[in-house]
Amino acid sequence: MTAEATRREHDLLGDRDVPADAYWGIHTLRATENFPITGTPISTYPHLIEALAAVKEAAALANAELGLLDSAKAAAIVEACREIRAGKLLDQFVVDVIQGGAGTSTNMNANEVVANRALELLGHDMGQYQHLHPNEDVNLSQSTNDVYPTAVKIATVFAVHGLLEAMAVLQDAFARKAVEFRDVLKMGRTQLQDAVPMTLGQEFSTYAVMLDEDRSRLAEAVELIHEINLGATAIGTGLNAPPGYAEAARRHLAEITELPLVTAANLVEATQDCGAFVQMSGVLKRVAVKLSKTCNDLRLLSSGPRAGLGEINLPPVQAGSSIMPGKVNPVIPEVVNQVAFEVIGNDVTITMAAEAGQLQLNAFEPIILHSLSESITHLRSACVTLAERCVSGITANTEALRATVENSIGLVTALNPHIGYTAATDIAKEALATGRGVAELVLEKGLLPAETLAALLRPEVVACSDQA
Repeated sequence: MTAEATRREHDLLGDRDVPADAYWGIHTLRATENFPITGTPISTYPHLIEALAAVKEAAALANAELGLLDSAKAAAIVEACREIRAGKLLDQFVVDVIQGGAGTSTNMNANEVVANRALELLGHDMGQYQHLHPNEDVNLSQSTNDVYPTAVKIATVFAVHGLLEAMAVLQDAFARKAVEFRDVLKMGRTQLQDAVPMTLGQEFSTYAVMLDEDRSRLAEAVELIHEINLGATAIGTGLNAPPGYAEAARRHLAEITELPLVTAANLVEATQDCGAFVQMSGVLKRVAVKLSKTCNDLRLLSSGPRAGLGEINLPPVQAGSSIMPGKVNPVIPEVVNQVAFEVIGNDVTITMAAEAGQLQLNAFEPIILHSLSESITHLRSACVTLAERCVSGITANTEALRATVENSIGLVTALNPHIGYTAATDIAKEALATGRGVAELVLEKGLLPAETLAALLRPEVVACSDQA
């Protein structure tokens, strides 16, 4: 058996052999050994890798512009970063998403991959760092403490844009159903008890409106994420970064990402403060809570089909039981519920991580990245899945819904202005005692003509709203 080809690299702890074909190096190797936590590499979040490459590209351009970096080296670094942003070498970002060191291992992984690809572009072998060095050249004028938070923010912005689009898809699905069901009469309920009549369209329009509101809140929260601390270096003082570097790097990064990035007014504050992430997570929790509430409603309204409410039918997508033939479960709302539970838990994690930072740096941004990324990407998938696999195929049991209205005691509230409170109370009592329908009793007692009662039970009259 042939031994794997390796190359020898050196760091402050000594020498180690690295696979010869690996674009990562000794710092990444040690990180993979030190942090076998989740088994989830940072490459799982492509937006983060794209953001890291964008930061490194912007830094190289700024350093070259300020005369700190040789033009040939800068060109090679820029080309390597552009390849990475295009999706190449993703499998070389191998460190675990949860790691000690405030993201240093992630930054080192990026430095090494960019450096070794740049070396190839310059005609050198990987690991020949005397020609182009991961720290001295790729990481020039930078620190993990400004690179990592900046990359996390850019990755978050990219991911949130995808979530906003997915929420719009789900919003549109509910809005279409609201129009489809605008004439379907049903009973509204408060505290799970009969309340007053409404339309199924009004019920579904509520879900669309809630999503629209949350999209607005999310768009507001992401604006805060556009403030970066690139140029702060270690603690915000800008040590080892030349005058003009922060603005040059920001300008290049904004051009690369096409985002309206701004440099924080106080870099010392920005380097230690994770408040923008806490706010973003809070909005994600809001989205999750309301999405879960909506799914609870869908499961309740479709319960049965014979022994539950059975007001709507969710599209059957798979068999529901290994023992009960014919059973179909509301599996799509159920999976969305579980995503919501995860997002709510992630919010607690992000809150504690932001609170636990000490003095000039928060060492726990890796778990913030991991939790935020999970929340955003899973919510995005949940919204699309709910729209495509559930909401778009919902049907209404129209006749059963109308019969429920006509038999409900709640109908007397709608008829009260026309038959009087005393008569309405007597009708309600008799309906409860006999099990007969309110509409049936009103006609029997001659309290209203049949044509008048029919007119009063029209959806547009009973629902008392011009909304769908």
